Amino acid sequence: MILVLNTGSSSLKIGLFGADLAPVLAGSIGGIGGKGTLRLGTRSRPVTTADHDDAVAQMLAALADAGHPLSSLRAVAHRVVQGGPDLRMPCRITPETLEQIAACAPLAPLHTPPALAGIRAINRLAPDLPQCASFDTAFHAGQPAVATTYALPARIRARGIRRYGFHGLSYAGLVESFGAALPRRLLALHLGAGVSLCAIVEGRSVATSMGYSPLSGPVMATRSGDIDAGAVLRLAAEDGIAATDAMLNTQSGLLGLSGKSADMRALLADTSPEARFAVEHFVYWVCRQAGSLISAMQGLDALAFTGGIGENSPEIRARITEGLLWAGKVPVHVVQAEEEHRIARDAAALLGGAA
Repeated sequence: MILVLNTGSSSLKIGLFGADLAPVLAGSIGGIGGKGTLRLGTRSRPVTTADHDDAVAQMLAALADAGHPLSSLRAVAHRVVQGGPDLRMPCRITPETLEQIAACAPLAPLHTPPALAGIRAINRLAPDLPQCASFDTAFHAGQPAVATTYALPARIRARGIRRYGFHGLSYAGLVESFGAALPRRLLALHLGAGVSLCAIVEGRSVATSMGYSPLSGPVMATRSGDIDAGAVLRLAAEDGIAATDAMLNTQSGLLGLSGKSADMRALLADTSPEARFAVEHFVYWVCRQAGSLISAMQGLDALAFTGGIGENSPEIRARITEGLLWAGKVPVHVVQAEEEHRIARDAAALLGGAA
């Protein structure tokens, strides 16, 4: 069997896959760093976790209690948000690739450190167990240079400062789910705690809203989305780099606009002016950036929503779809995000065969 660890900024999702990559068990821990809930299969219980190391340890203990100890596994596979300019394809994790992943941590500060915590936890507990990594940036690696290049001096671009794009595992799974019915020009919208849009032509990413880091794009749960570099420079000068980094990544977005919550469900139920404005801002900027991506495709044949908000909020889907009617009335699809299954398939291919 292959165990997939998908670590988020404050969450851990797992998927266990058996013969022919059939799903065996799924689970999650939310609220890492405090009180949360551990779910495994149909069971759930409250837990308190200190950090991602603690969360991984508690999940592995729960799996062992359910009859799936580490010794029963063929491999552990990880979602890694950022592989930098060199790690563009799924790979076996070695000391060298682990160093490369760690070097990319500043590019995805909310996600790479938790992923590293999971990898290192498995290394400590089962050093001989193979581990693999799949990268969110890989799906966008074939974008044209005009879409990925910032207008910076060559000496700066040589340091890897470019648009990478993220949520690639989600988009790759979404494309596969369509099979032969894949629309030629598809605008995919991954709407969750992180938000990105992707222009997909004939199954390939040609442009996306996230760039050098997952901070860019429309407003997100706690991330600001796009903000003028001049404003960032001023904030860094006045408040310091670390404080500005924390503010943009963890105190902004829907949380910053509403002053109350980063949860779209709570904001939709809240009638306060601040909550309503936060939702309006979210829809406006998704639609505005969608227009840019439709331009990159020179038209639109279908929309596909995925992610927590994209899958579970008919109101947000309807408001965004209405805001894009100028591009023509096109089919609207809702696709369940299956990142864990995609990661398991990558690992099985690297290992040579099924789980």
